[in-house]
Amino acid sequence: MGRKKAGVKRPNPSAEVENKSQEIILDSTSEHGSHRSIVITPATLKEVSKSVLGSSLPGEIEMVHIVSADSENLDDIVRRSVRRRVTSDPADIDAALASILGGAKGNHRVPASVVASSYVGNINMNSVVKVFCVHTEPNFSLPWQRRRQCASTGSGFLISGRRILTNAHCVEHHTQVKVNRRGSDKKFLASVLAIGTECDLAMLTVEDEEFWELSEPLEFGQLPHLQDAVTVVGYPIGGDTMSVSSGVVSRIEVTPYSHGAMELLAVQIDAAINPGNSGGPAFNDEGKCVGVAFQSLKHEDAENIGYIIPATVVEHFISDYERNGRYTGFPILGVEWQKTENVDLRRYLKMDDSMKGVMIRRVEPTSPASHFLQQDDVLLSFDGIVVSNDGTVPFRGSERISFSYLISTKYPGDSVRIEVLQKGEKKEFTVILEMPYKLIPFHIKGLPPTYFIIAGFVFTTLTVPYLRSEYGQEYEFDAPLKLLQKMAHKMADTKGQQVVVLSQVLAAEVNIGYEDLHNTEVRTFNGEKVINMEHFVHLVDAAIKRGIEVAEEEEKKKEDNGGKEEGRGEG
Repeated sequence: MGRKKAGVKRPNPSAEVENKSQEIILDSTSEHGSHRSIVITPATLKEVSKSVLGSSLPGEIEMVHIVSADSENLDDIVRRSVRRRVTSDPADIDAALASILGGAKGNHRVPASVVASSYVGNINMNSVVKVFCVHTEPNFSLPWQRRRQCASTGSGFLISGRRILTNAHCVEHHTQVKVNRRGSDKKFLASVLAIGTECDLAMLTVEDEEFWELSEPLEFGQLPHLQDAVTVVGYPIGGDTMSVSSGVVSRIEVTPYSHGAMELLAVQIDAAINPGNSGGPAFNDEGKCVGVAFQSLKHEDAENIGYIIPATVVEHFISDYERNGRYTGFPILGVEWQKTENVDLRRYLKMDDSMKGVMIRRVEPTSPASHFLQQDDVLLSFDGIVVSNDGTVPFRGSERISFSYLISTKYPGDSVRIEVLQKGEKKEFTVILEMPYKLIPFHIKGLPPTYFIIAGFVFTTLTVPYLRSEYGQEYEFDAPLKLLQKMAHKMADTKGQQVVVLSQVLAAEVNIGYEDLHNTEVRTFNGEKVINMEHFVHLVDAAIKRGIEVAEEEEKKKEDNGGKEEGRGEG
């Protein structure tokens, strides 16, 4: 994401005109006083030439956008502009264009003022948009407040169903989202349909009909191969207008997503990806979208290492939303594993020479796999695909990839068949995949932080955003070791479990002597283990209620004793 930038102005054609041949529809035409605008798409040109000439015009045909005033014949303008884009006999082109222009309304004697194209080569540039977002992030250190709002820009592109795709981090904690199309001077309000934190994708839509005029959604292509050319289009820092950078595919593998803290398939490219490119499409030579720009590697020993989210992950996100009406996520098996390349380890696990698989080190108690799998089991296959000793599976013929890729292709609620070696015996289980439950979550899904204040003691739940708020981006080095150990290694015993911490003490007379306490885990309260914030509040309320009852009983005893003493005095 980058700094806020301005848009540029474009004409706005509308209204369809029927062609006289009644075989073709002229894509759009509009009149503005003495000015006239016509847009002719590649599909129309090809269809007209096929019907008139019996074959399609050769060469690359681009969308022709003509705005004209009155001095020159419109027919000549169209012919001249199209001839620059196709290679054919001018007479043949004239015959095809005559069919198109036969359906145009009004006086054709108008001169050209602008001739612009939506396509550059095979790439539809007008489907790429600039995303403007105003963010208001919660203040995790002072959870009853929000931080000062800030603005950022990113990129996005049009997809089918009148939707826009961009990165999740481009609209995180959004207060207002606007989008601007190439060549337009108007920003349109957008609403967020879904945010996929794990895959760093977000889906937007715009209700204003004007935004969708002459829109053409992008098509998704296949997963590219190594050395395939890619072109990244977006609005990075360094300027206001659209930027195009080219490169090749360098690597395809399962990679950690920095925003979602999940490992999914990613494509490494050597094209420049800078702040502001986020959410922009990456095109192949056919003009199809093969990925979404989302992160880059910044290291003193690395240069030109960028990453795009492949179309397979993007289509999983879109399909998930269409199936469920919301984003449900990417499931996990819920195990930690290690390679079994060591001969002695394989012998200890009772694996014969024909067996391949990985050893299960830990099973998350909250995962469905915990009902079947145990520590030191060997995972032999996943959905019928053999898992190798190094944890990889076959991928596109001669390639190999981490078997976690197979899991990421599934949806929450899908059932899979796994084969394991358990204490020397082969067993098969059917496991229903679910979303992971993290004891210390990496994100809170746009919700405000949970907190509880009593007697000046501020309690909150431990999350990664809280650690980042307290200790900065280098929290992994600066945060207390006990909290970091829980974040890295501790698994939740039950769903709903949280780590409650005493964040700080607001100085008051009632808490004198406790002012220096901060970021300390609350493990028990009155001898009872704290499960989560709700449980902790319940324990505190119960203790207060008991304290009030005790105080009332003591007060009643004093009143009763006082009454007896007065009675004896009167006697």
